[in-house]
Amino acid sequence: MTAETARFSEAALAEYRAILQRYPERRAALLPTLWLAQREFGWLPLPVLEYVAELMELPLAWVTATASFYTMYWKQAPGRWHLQVCRNLPCALRGADDVRAAVEQRLGIRHGEKTTDGRFSLEEVECLASCDTAPVLQVNNAEYHENLTVERALALIERLANG
Repeated sequence: MTAETARFSEAALAEYRAILQRYPERRAALLPTLWLAQREFGWLPLPVLEYVAELMELPLAWVTATASFYTMYWKQAPGRWHLQVCRNLPCALRGADDVRAAVEQRLGIRHGEKTTDGRFSLEEVECLASCDTAPVLQVNNAEYHENLTVERALALIERLANG
């Protein structure tokens, strides 16, 4: 992918224009535009960041600095199943470390890594805002699995691996 080939679809471009309407300044729309770009392209490689900078008429340094600051923006292509395990205090107190360790052992990867077949990637995140149902694991930025035990986490991995 190059900056020339990284282009929003017509639907994403329409969504981008709607995003711009919600903000008094173009640069204020950078976070939701990056989110849109990640959804459109799957992750944020340099050509996509260059495209966003060009589209938003912002310096590339602003766009890359913003994308690199927030962990919710993926700078590497995630696995088919991107697993995020919360490591914040409520989750840690209720067994998140055991869940994470079991997932790491089962998949043979650690934080920031992807399985060799590209099916799974693992990320520890600071908070998934589900403290009352800790520990929690999120799949692909969308699907929450709460009140996890090691057994339930491993069953989830098996379901995803076979699904």
